Amino acid sequence: MFSWNVSVKAQSKTSQPNIIIIFTDDQGYQDIGVFGSPLIKTPNLDKMAADGIKFTDFYSASSICSPSRAALLTGAYPQRIGVPEVLWPNIAGGLSSEETTIADMLKTKNYATACIGKWHLGDEAQYLPTNQGFDFYYGIPFSNDMSVNPKSKVNKKIVFREGMTIDSLRQKKWRKSRVPLFQQDEIVEYPVDQSTLSKRYTQQAVNFISDHKEEPFFLYLAHSMPHVPLFASENFKGKSARGLYGDVIEEIDWGVGEILKTLENLNIDKNTLVIFTSDNGPWTSKGDKGGSALPLRGGKFLTYEGGMRVPMIAKWSGKIKEGTVTHEVASTIDFLPTIAHLTDANLPEKEIDGKNIWKLLSGKKSKSPHKKEGFYYYKESTLEAVRQGDWKLRITKKEGVELFNLEEDVSEKNNVASQHPKTVKKLRKMMEEFDAELQKNKRNQEHLLKK
Repeated sequence: MFSWNVSVKAQSKTSQPNIIIIFTDDQGYQDIGVFGSPLIKTPNLDKMAADGIKFTDFYSASSICSPSRAALLTGAYPQRIGVPEVLWPNIAGGLSSEETTIADMLKTKNYATACIGKWHLGDEAQYLPTNQGFDFYYGIPFSNDMSVNPKSKVNKKIVFREGMTIDSLRQKKWRKSRVPLFQQDEIVEYPVDQSTLSKRYTQQAVNFISDHKEEPFFLYLAHSMPHVPLFASENFKGKSARGLYGDVIEEIDWGVGEILKTLENLNIDKNTLVIFTSDNGPWTSKGDKGGSALPLRGGKFLTYEGGMRVPMIAKWSGKIKEGTVTHEVASTIDFLPTIAHLTDANLPEKEIDGKNIWKLLSGKKSKSPHKKEGFYYYKESTLEAVRQGDWKLRITKKEGVELFNLEEDVSEKNNVASQHPKTVKKLRKMMEEFDAELQKNKRNQEHLLKK
């Protein structure tokens, strides 16, 4: 396939740990071999799970793009920090620079930081990664089915494709799935060749790791796919038994392998925590172009398990016990406080919702820090569900009151609300109290009020 030559010089054993988070887009719970995919081959992710830990009950904080990313980077429910909805090109708003991202936090510990891939937290200059703690940015600023912000800064050496010009870029005309490639805060290619995106993201990631092998680094690699439209490079196109969707996942899996191989070649794998997960469940209405959440119910946009329970694998040679599987509840909002613990960084001054899950990650016997307080499922600005232990209460206008025992009924087929009125009452009260606190203390809502 592809490879990049790297020189070998290990970080010292006393170095701060490197952190790598690989975040895919719309990848379903089942769409990895070790999570049960019958057709998609993911040997690198399967080995990563064998060498590390697999979380079966891991959650994104939203079932849609922008909120899930805001939550991961800040450790807070997205409704708390003003990103409850999907952000569109050329629309005011984004993740406020007043929030502390993982990158902001790690800059205080002298980390090199990079965001590679999909951003989707605002495309105006003030909201781009380079103003959110990241030294380096390379990727597209929103979903790959969107268009371009005609006001964006353009590099003098921009590469135009498909007959586009500076004049056509500056037009307000919506050109679906013709998206810009950014480097730092400038467009360097328009529209980007999406068939090479996954490969180029991997190359940029390997280069960043190699360039910063002698200092602590944080790499946030947010793949643009398998969000539609789907594209794979020539080396992967037409190779998977699952069609183009499978090709895309198998190319991402290859990229994971290249990153892990680079860490080993540089002799820094024992000083690097690598996390792989997805932003939300699969876009099931896209048919064979979308993924699978089986055995879970639902997918993207929904607060059933298939919308927010996602695959999660973590590896850290010598620190995470090999072949571990945990069924405890954890979430992307837990990344920031866990990384703060590992790097001895200060937590943000403003309130967050995540918990330190290092005991879970390291494979030690431990209960979820969400076991007592619960994990909450929002749909945009509306709280629809809570999970506490094995019980999940979901309340919506369409389906009414639903209670599921997820240990016995992971597919959420049997609503047992009428059989457990005390549990319904208890969980409903938890929802009401948590949402009242969040609504009272939420922040950075100004751009939402301007709509």
